[in-house]
Amino acid sequence: MKKQVLTGIKPTGRIHLGNYIGAIKPALKLAENDFYNTAYFVADYHGLTKIHDQAEMKELTYGVAAAWLALGLDPDRAIFYRQSDIPEIFELSWILACFAPKGLLNRAHAYKSIAEENHKMGREADAGVNMGVFTYPILMAADILLFQTELVPVGKDQIQHVEIARDLAEYFNNQYGETFVLPDYIIEEETAVLPGLDGRKMSKSYNNTIPLFEQPKKLQKLINKIKTDSSPPEEPKNPESSIIFSLYREFATPEQVEEMRKRYQRGIGWGQAKKELFEVMNSFIEEPRAQYETLMASPEKLDAILKEGAAKARKKAIPFMTEIKTKIGIFH
Repeated sequence: MKKQVLTGIKPTGRIHLGNYIGAIKPALKLAENDFYNTAYFVADYHGLTKIHDQAEMKELTYGVAAAWLALGLDPDRAIFYRQSDIPEIFELSWILACFAPKGLLNRAHAYKSIAEENHKMGREADAGVNMGVFTYPILMAADILLFQTELVPVGKDQIQHVEIARDLAEYFNNQYGETFVLPDYIIEEETAVLPGLDGRKMSKSYNNTIPLFEQPKKLQKLINKIKTDSSPPEEPKNPESSIIFSLYREFATPEQVEEMRKRYQRGIGWGQAKKELFEVMNSFIEEPRAQYETLMASPEKLDAILKEGAAKARKKAIPFMTEIKTKIGIFH
């Protein structure tokens, strides 16, 4: 029996290296395995917690869809859809909300960090918090549970979302009998927290990302901004603690990685290391970049692919929602 895997990316900025290495690359790797059924989605309604501009939302949503496809997602082998095209997700979100203790959501990382920051700044705890931010984990649980997802590839900072989905599934199952599969998470340990240009976690919030499909000149400039120490070129360096090396190994061949490791141990200048990183990255991105630009210029093609994916997704979602609604006594 194949296991169901699900991955989503929200459109709150341009696709960057963190998205690719932390989510897209491992998810596409799973799609190559015949032991898994895979579903990928553009989490546009999740993006609404931050993006309130019509044109920006549209552009970023297409950007996520185009990135998945340009990087190798085959919509014939997987279910690929736009979250907003599946009304059953939002119906399930309300049902799960009726089983979600407020205390559980109070402890959700995103809300908790905003509340703590507000406290430090002397503001009211809920300043700047919309209900979309607060109930975000419920919508994410609906994303996961609707498709009977067994495995969710995540970064370490997203483990809690899967745990909350499990909690809500158990609350429902305890009341109505076995209904939802309890999901587990998969972490790519080596890339669980990818460092950005300044050494902190790569995040749009920190403005320290490298957009994946950046043009060569700009890509080179961004790579040159990566934070390094002041050690001289001839001094041996530890590849395991280097941001440059951690990015290099994601795009280079195993032979190139081994050779670069030796060069670090012998001594390599940071300028040279950055040049080598640019070359392997740009070589890898060249073809996907062209495909991405072609897709972004053809929104009608993206719409057609996403609509077809939504039809496949709803074929699974509608019967399951009927079962759920029957159990709670609402389906006639």
